[in-house]
Amino acid sequence: MRLNQNILLLGKKVVLVPYTSEHVPRYHEWMKSEELQRLTASEPLTLEQEYAMQRSWRDDADKCTFIVLDAAKRQAQPGHSEESCMAGDVNLFLTDPGDPSLGEIEVMIAEPSCRGQGLGTEAVLMMLLYGVTRLGLTKFEAKIGQGNEPSIRMFRKLHFEQEVTLRLMMSEPERQWLLEQTSHVQEKPYREGTSEPC
Repeated sequence: MRLNQNILLLGKKVVLVPYTSEHVPRYHEWMKSEELQRLTASEPLTLEQEYAMQRSWRDDADKCTFIVLDAAKRQAQPGHSEESCMAGDVNLFLTDPGDPSLGEIEVMIAEPSCRGQGLGTEAVLMMLLYGVTRLGLTKFEAKIGQGNEPSIRMFRKLHFEQEVTLRLMMSEPERQWLLEQTSHVQEKPYREGTSEPC
């Protein structure tokens, strides 16, 4: 989102900076992890695809992305690249054109050494504040896989209420299963040959 391309948010534990091409190589390395792919429901991308994704996220009006930097590392290593201080990312997606007050929020602390220290919590709080004060959002959703207990606990701690959303991905085996389960269903014209209600 162009709105945040020149904004840095400074917290106690984290610093949020816009996602730039400088961050892509480290981000790409993180996303090779099968664990992170599973937790974020992501597919692996080539480095070129990751650069294209970064550019599209920067230009999309419905996405706001910050890279999460470990503030302690950044302070201890002045002058070092941001890449060496990267801990993860935090995002806001404006997914419902019919409801501009709603934002979907997600956070990923990808660097294993940075987990369990409250960096994700502070990053989400800062992104919530940004969404409220800069984007006018009043409602937030977080979509988390059922097995991602640490994220579920964190969002509950941040006053998010849990609702259950079940999803079916219609793969070819699922499609075949559906066809078998519904082989008895027939499709016919409604009110054959009548123009009057029954």
